[in-house]
Amino acid sequence: MKWLDMPPVWLLAFAAGAYFQAQYFTLGLSLAHPLTMLAGGILVGGGVVLILLAAMEFRRHKTTIVPHQEASALIQSGVYKRSRNPIYLADVLILAGLALRWDAVLSLALVPILFWVLETRFVIPEENRLRRHFRANFARYAQKTRRWL
Repeated sequence: MKWLDMPPVWLLAFAAGAYFQAQYFTLGLSLAHPLTMLAGGILVGGGVVLILLAAMEFRRHKTTIVPHQEASALIQSGVYKRSRNPIYLADVLILAGLALRWDAVLSLALVPILFWVLETRFVIPEENRLRRHFRANFARYAQKTRRWL
């Protein structure tokens, strides 16, 4: 059951909710416009690129990308120079982009909820594990690199 409590599963569930809302529960609300569609595409594309760049860093450092496992390396290079959590940031960007692309106006409210779920279920516990494992190195990294942006 632990595989169910994974960020991609949460993203998929929230995205399914947004899609359902766009199809069956619009309440006549719409942001449909070519610029909105473009912005949505840019957010989704940017999120995918962020995930790929972060995954490359995990591979390069030969450490796990699985949130519930102990990391063998503290990644501070690549996209991790700018954000301690680029994959979670990407998940939020992807959901926002999908909501815009699907014209799921009401589902834009899901974006901060996903942000909260990711921070409480994954970011804070992961950072606590990294803090215990890497001690001063993590403290220095956290001081110079923002959690999200």
